[in-house]
Amino acid sequence: MPEHTSGTQHAPTGRRLEVDDVIVVEPAKMKLALRGAFVGNFMEWYDFGIYGYLAVTMTKVFTAGMPDSLGLTVTLLGFAVSFLVRPFGGMILGPIGDRIGRQKVLYFTMAIMAISTALIGMLPSAAQAGGFWVIIPLYLLKMTQGFSTGGEFAGATTYVSEFSPDKDRGYWASKLNVGSYLGFAAGATVVALTTLTTENLLGIEGAMVEWGWRIPFLLAIPLGAIAIYFRMRIPEPPGFEETKELQHEQPPTDPHDLQYRHGLGSLVRVYWKQILIGISIVAAEGTAGYALTSYMPTYLEKDLGISNLNAAIATVPVLVIMSLLLPTIGRWSDRVGRRRVYFLATGSSLVLMLPAFLILQTAPQAGMWVVFLALGIVAIPVAFFVSMTASALPALFPTAARFSGMGITYNLAASLFAGTTPLIADLLVNATAGSWISPFMPALWIMTFSAIAVLAVLAMRETGARPLLGSVPTVATRAEAQELVATQDENPFIDTRTMPLRVVPGRGRSAGRG
Repeated sequence: MPEHTSGTQHAPTGRRLEVDDVIVVEPAKMKLALRGAFVGNFMEWYDFGIYGYLAVTMTKVFTAGMPDSLGLTVTLLGFAVSFLVRPFGGMILGPIGDRIGRQKVLYFTMAIMAISTALIGMLPSAAQAGGFWVIIPLYLLKMTQGFSTGGEFAGATTYVSEFSPDKDRGYWASKLNVGSYLGFAAGATVVALTTLTTENLLGIEGAMVEWGWRIPFLLAIPLGAIAIYFRMRIPEPPGFEETKELQHEQPPTDPHDLQYRHGLGSLVRVYWKQILIGISIVAAEGTAGYALTSYMPTYLEKDLGISNLNAAIATVPVLVIMSLLLPTIGRWSDRVGRRRVYFLATGSSLVLMLPAFLILQTAPQAGMWVVFLALGIVAIPVAFFVSMTASALPALFPTAARFSGMGITYNLAASLFAGTTPLIADLLVNATAGSWISPFMPALWIMTFSAIAVLAVLAMRETGARPLLGSVPTVATRAEAQELVATQDENPFIDTRTMPLRVVPGRGRSAGRG
């Protein structure tokens, strides 16, 4: 942690919390905020799901005329290029979110994502366009998605973490990634149902390649409309509004002040350690998570000979069960701390990845139950990782720089390591083809980043059950606020020197007040 000056916006030594200093987030407001953030993550991962499960089909649609192996690589590159522009989205949209508000940026990113996904479903095929040049507009739309996603997830995690009561932040924030993986499962389900309907029930051979692939993308229109409706109704987090007021009254001039409004350069200079910690953890989480979701459909279909329909069917129950367990793990982290859960995540990844991929090799002979088992094993470390994302990583940065910090940290890691996992894993398998190690290259890639993340977690400060850096405490009821104030001298989690307290107590800050 950098050393922070007390600054004009921090409480002077001896300033005690009063009840009106504490933010009270009423349950109704918390649920409204969560729904608004949830739908965006659902939509984002819905697109990941349909693109991942249609990768082989879209190779036939957009790269007709290319060799099969090259065509699949070109299609997977479309997934990778969307991640390469994510840091630019984070660098641009993050500071905007720290200035004008979280809700406005989240509304914008949701609209861009929905429109881009729907437009992919309207692109001509290579056969219709007279060549595989049509891959270029596909890439451009994926890049547009990537730019908006650069602000989406960073903003959503920031938003939910700021709205959550301190002692239950792990529980509430973990629900954000429930939306992520249910969205992916929904994408896989839509692909499976579309395939089943067009080619099995209707008996139209080649229907998915001809026109069926468009249906999952075009469904983004009604799904996006619903998501935008929810985004329009969510309020700004009260902690952000308080920080914005204080910045306006007397802007800090010291970059180490927790209320300082950073540019990109000063943010990196002051919070470089937190950025590196976050990148290491997100890289470990992302390589495991995207291997389970976006790469596994291709691996099952291309390397193990499992049909597209069965690959989709196998993944859905695993993702749904894993998603439903995330709040339980999040609540547990509120009791034992984020770092312990992260150690479980990294440890289980190092221990379980190789056995999972070894089990997968028996799937062509043993049957689909082996696929369920192997995917369930891979999902164990993924569940520990993603249950922490929205509570632990935003807590690395103060409120005044949280969106910007998350935008840089998460998107750099997602761009360089997580989003490229399907492409790099496929290249590693191809590069070692014929050797005994080839089927295990994806597992070794994942384990490398989990080992690095162990060091990051060791360097990470514990944030469970504590107020967010640069913010006053957040509780669920006024009675909790009164108890916290009465016991603040014995509470090791309370440090008023890091809080934006006025010398003269200000107005009450209840998120439930009109």
